[in-house]
Amino acid sequence: MSNEKKNEEKNDEKSMHELESKYNEQVTIRRRKLTALKEEGKDPFDVYKVERTHTSQEVKDNYEKLEGTQVIVAGRLMSKRVHGKAGFSDLQDRYGRIQLYIKIDAVGEEKLKEYKSFDIGDLLSVTGTTFVTQTGEISLHIVDFQLIAKALKPLPEKWHGLKDPDLRYRQREVDIISNPQVKDTFLKRIQIVKAIRQFLDDKGFLEVETPILSPIAGGAAARPFMTHHNALDIDMYLRIATELYLKRLIVAGFEKVYDMGKNFRNEGTDLRHNPEFTMIELYEAFADYNDMMAITENMIAYVCEKIHGTTKVNYQGTEIDFTPPWRRITMVDAVREYSGVDFAKIATNEEARVIAKEKHLEFKKELKDCTKADILNELFEVYVEEKLIQPTFLCDYPVEISPLTKKKRGNEEFTERFEGFIFGREICNAYSELNDPVVQRERFMQQAKERELGDDEAYLIDEEFMSALETGMPPTGGLGIGIDRLVMFLTDAYSIRDVILFPTMKPIQ
Repeated sequence: MSNEKKNEEKNDEKSMHELESKYNEQVTIRRRKLTALKEEGKDPFDVYKVERTHTSQEVKDNYEKLEGTQVIVAGRLMSKRVHGKAGFSDLQDRYGRIQLYIKIDAVGEEKLKEYKSFDIGDLLSVTGTTFVTQTGEISLHIVDFQLIAKALKPLPEKWHGLKDPDLRYRQREVDIISNPQVKDTFLKRIQIVKAIRQFLDDKGFLEVETPILSPIAGGAAARPFMTHHNALDIDMYLRIATELYLKRLIVAGFEKVYDMGKNFRNEGTDLRHNPEFTMIELYEAFADYNDMMAITENMIAYVCEKIHGTTKVNYQGTEIDFTPPWRRITMVDAVREYSGVDFAKIATNEEARVIAKEKHLEFKKELKDCTKADILNELFEVYVEEKLIQPTFLCDYPVEISPLTKKKRGNEEFTERFEGFIFGREICNAYSELNDPVVQRERFMQQAKERELGDDEAYLIDEEFMSALETGMPPTGGLGIGIDRLVMFLTDAYSIRDVILFPTMKPIQ
């Protein structure tokens, strides 16, 4: 390592030590202030309630009516520029910031001294008279105030910049306080979820709640989290999908149902995956996968319009157009277009394995155990997936990798299944649901063989679900959409952790 590089690292280390020292010094000073306040009988944590009359936004929106009147606001002190006998500050609440003006003539010498002692991050209740400054900013002229909570730690942005993603995700509350754009992302997420519910409710869907703990981890190909129920003395699983319970409600006659909530998959984390994530699954009796395509593209366009006023967004520098109809292409046609391999002309597994060798494809199991379906799907993932930038429905998956799906009308090698892709990422999965209990059991038995070959994500047989199917389920369309990924696209978020309030993190030792 060069001397220049060593010196640079030493300087960085020295700088970090200096920042840490300043931070610790601030914590010590704040704690001393709190001790002094308590000794004076002014414990801020003895405040139980604040009778605020307006939010910051309400003051601004209603200034013409409020001009010259007294209001009470409450929030966090975000800046303070008080020198001599007067000065300005900024108070932040949920809705934004409002400027405060304090002057010794209005509050007196003792109160001004008290105000000057406050630290950035402290929480205040402020009574003030509304006015407009010479620069045109709506503000409050303070006539009284109260410290309602003491911040014992300085806001990290002052000392560390809060640029480290790991720190931001671990201290999300501080991330939101310090970074308005982060707060805006999560406010948009709330609006997105609300708009989805509004769209489905208006179409007659019923929102239901299905179990999170189940004796079987069914409805998807994924590795589950397992726990143990002591009273019943049985192993249970956190749900990986809500599909099988929702189909039982279709059997019950609910006809249109959805569940939006958490799923859990015991898998790795990356830019697109978090072990705990939010999904919506919906099912409609007497419908098929074509109806699910219509719901998907119309619902996402509706939500985008609600949030942005347009069906187009800019995601990571690329314009994405959600305007229906979206492109539709079969898996076979997509693989032919992007890899040059025409599976319509491949008749046997042996022929497909030759292609797999030529393309140097890799699988979890041995190539001799791979079918045409396995190889077609792998070709798609290697050659096609990342190229599907604009919203696209990839249709008609092989039967072997779609165990809960009806066969394609006119071609029984494939199923009536589609996945939606945006910016090279899967965002949804949908079927014309298999409702033949005899065929469903055969499919589950085939999945059991896949588990024996080493696929620990293969489906398990859920006998309670099978009993429901035998009771009779009408033709049904089903759809699952990853809410976190959808929010990513609608908020231009680079990582899934940027749209989950508290993403899964390894504890700091």
